[in-house]
Amino acid sequence: MGYAYEDLSEAQFEALVVQAAKLKLGKGVQGFAAGVDGGRDARFEGLADGFPSRTRPWDGISIIQAKHTMSYGYFSDPDFSGAADSAVLTKELPRARQLREKGKLHNYLLYSNRYLTANANEALLETLSKGIGLPRESVHLCGIESLDDAFREEPKLARLAGITPFDGPLVVSSRELAEVVEAIAHGIDAEAKSGSRPQERTSLATKNTLNSMSDATSKRLMSNYGYLLRQIKEFLADPGNHRIQQIYDDCAEDFDLKIVAHREEHQTFDKVFSHLVGLLTSRDPLLGRNRKLTRAMVFYMYWNCDIGETEVTAGALSK
Repeated sequence: MGYAYEDLSEAQFEALVVQAAKLKLGKGVQGFAAGVDGGRDARFEGLADGFPSRTRPWDGISIIQAKHTMSYGYFSDPDFSGAADSAVLTKELPRARQLREKGKLHNYLLYSNRYLTANANEALLETLSKGIGLPRESVHLCGIESLDDAFREEPKLARLAGITPFDGPLVVSSRELAEVVEAIAHGIDAEAKSGSRPQERTSLATKNTLNSMSDATSKRLMSNYGYLLRQIKEFLADPGNHRIQQIYDDCAEDFDLKIVAHREEHQTFDKVFSHLVGLLTSRDPLLGRNRKLTRAMVFYMYWNCDIGETEVTAGALSK
């Protein structure tokens, strides 16, 4: 289906999971609420509507958990099911076991926007069953594949969850930029610090004023990445890189419109830049491995007037 689950806020993902769980268990699924221990559960009490099978449906209290990630991953990733104290399941199992011991959990349904392979599913069902103290058939995992199935069953799932593109934090897709960064990383010499800088459209000083970018941040960015600006510009202008130029244009337009929609008036562009780069490098492994070039690309977007206010847009807004 390709739904961008990683672009949702945690609250939006929880709302989506409630609707998906209703398709599995029944309309009586109650939404997520914070418990005394700080955990958030949704629940369904009673006989499930044919899940996991018509002949042996779940009965009793079914607890539903939603574990959202803003990156792309698998249930088998160490940050989710590894042995570290910070792993998702390491923190979740004791709480679920405590509910089980108090008679407040008879079935356990866990959703995450991660890919679930057959091997990981078998291993984790065993881990959860033993860790919580539930029969294996009373534990079920739902990943991206299951969420996609829910959308096929109910195409209006996002609308039913109250999700609109304008809600939630500033979130942008890293997929397109990763392709651009990868191509540029192979097409320019990121270590060659010689060469002049091309002429920007709106002067950097004017752009900084229009966007509330501090001189200190602007000078540091120019000092660190200014030598890459011409190389990036010439790479994108090369007719042989036309496809990469188109991807870049689409990506920059998406970033710019989302910044306009989500940026608060009091926020400096220093914070927008830092948030954007942090988001991109944490969500995509390729960008994370190329943090320097990722920062340079986002600065190029700003410097080249592809994101942020310019004299033209500021003039249009003042009319």
